[in-house]
Amino acid sequence: MPSDDTNAPETRPGYRALLRNREFAGLYAGFTLTVGASTLSGFALGTLVDRSTGSPFLTAVSMYGATFATVLGATTLMSVADGSRPRRTLVALQCVALAGACAQALPGMPLAARFALLLLLGFFQSLNTGTRMGLLAEVVPASAYVPARSLMNITAGGTSVLGFTLGAVLLRHLTPQGLFLTAGALTAAALAVTAATVRERSVRPPRRPGLRETWTTNAALLSRGGPRALLVNLWVPNGLIVGCEALFIPYAGENAGVLLAAASGGMLLGDLTVGRLLTAAWRRRCAFPLRLLLAAPYLLFALHPPTPVAAVAVFVASAGFAATLPLQERLLALTPEQVRGQVQGVESAGRMTWQGIGAAIAGATAQVLSPTVTITALAAVSVCVTVASRPYVDRTGPLPVAPGSRRR
Repeated sequence: MPSDDTNAPETRPGYRALLRNREFAGLYAGFTLTVGASTLSGFALGTLVDRSTGSPFLTAVSMYGATFATVLGATTLMSVADGSRPRRTLVALQCVALAGACAQALPGMPLAARFALLLLLGFFQSLNTGTRMGLLAEVVPASAYVPARSLMNITAGGTSVLGFTLGAVLLRHLTPQGLFLTAGALTAAALAVTAATVRERSVRPPRRPGLRETWTTNAALLSRGGPRALLVNLWVPNGLIVGCEALFIPYAGENAGVLLAAASGGMLLGDLTVGRLLTAAWRRRCAFPLRLLLAAPYLLFALHPPTPVAAVAVFVASAGFAATLPLQERLLALTPEQVRGQVQGVESAGRMTWQGIGAAIAGATAQVLSPTVTITALAAVSVCVTVASRPYVDRTGPLPVAPGSRRR
C-alpha cells in the first residue's frame, strides 16, 4: 500500500530498481505484451477491413474505434477494478482478451461481427486498465508511482511502434488471420506472466462491484472541483493536440512521417525527464508550464513553417504530454485507496476517448477550414482550457468516501 508521508525524504527509484520488484515486473511485462498484442490485432483488423472495403474511414475505425468503448466501461462496471480479488479479476479479463484475439482469427467472420467484437473487447480492456493501475498503486510505494507510470508510458509508445513495424513485416509472410493468432500468443504470454507474478490483495475490504457502485464513485469524483479540473486537464488538452497530430498527413503530405517521428521523440524525452529526473516538488511546479508547452508551439503552424521548423515545434510540444504524469500523481493523492483502480480507469478511458474526439473534431473542421487553420485553432483552444482551469486545479480537496465504503 503506498505511503503518502510528505515529511519523509523522497527517494526516486530507478527503472532497474522497479523491475526488481517481482509484482511490478509482472504487471509491467503483462502490460507490454498486452500493448503489443493490441497493436498487432489492430493492424491485422485494419488491413483486413481495408482489403475488404477499401474505405479509409472504416479502416481508421477498425484500428482505433475500440477507444470509444472505454467510456462504456468507465460508466458501468469500472468498480470491478477495486474488488476484493483484483488478481482474479485481472486474470479473467486477460482470458477474455485471449478469447477475443482467437475469435478474430476465425476466417469468414462478417465485418459487422468483427466490429461488434472490437467494441466488446474495448469495453473489457478499459476494465483491465483500471484493475492493473489499481494494483500498480498498491505494488509500488507512492514515491515510485510516477517513475513506474513513466516507464510504462515509454514502453507503450515503443511497443506500439515496434508492433506496427513487426505487423508490416509479418504480413509479407502471414495472412491477417495469422497476425491475429500472433496477437493471441502474446496475450496468452501476458496471461501467464500475470498469473505467475501478481499476488492477491487480501487486505482489500470486500465490495460488491456493479453499476450502482460505479455510478456512486463517479458522481463523487466529478462532484469535486479539484479532481474534476484535473480530469479536464488530463483529457481535453491532450485530445485536442492528438487532433493536431491527426492532420499531419493532410498538412505535410509525404513529409508527415517526419512530424510523426518528431512527436514520438518528444513524448519519449518528456516522459523520461519528468518521470525519472524531477522530484515531486518540481513535477508539481512543471505541470502547468508543460501543459502550455503541449499546445503553444503548434501556434507557429499559423505561419505554415517549413517541415524542419514544424518538426522542431512538434518535438518540443510533444514533451508537454509529460504533464500527464504529475496530474495523475495528484489525482491519485486525492483518491481514497478503496476506489483508486476505478478512478484511474476512468481517467485512462476518458483520456483515450478524448483523443478519439480530438481526431474527429480535427477531421471534421479541416473539411471546412484548412489543416493549417484547424491545427492553430485547436492549439489555441487547448491553451485556453489549460489557463482557464488552472485556478480550479489549485483548489483541490480529498474525494468523499462513497456511502457504505470502508477505509482500510
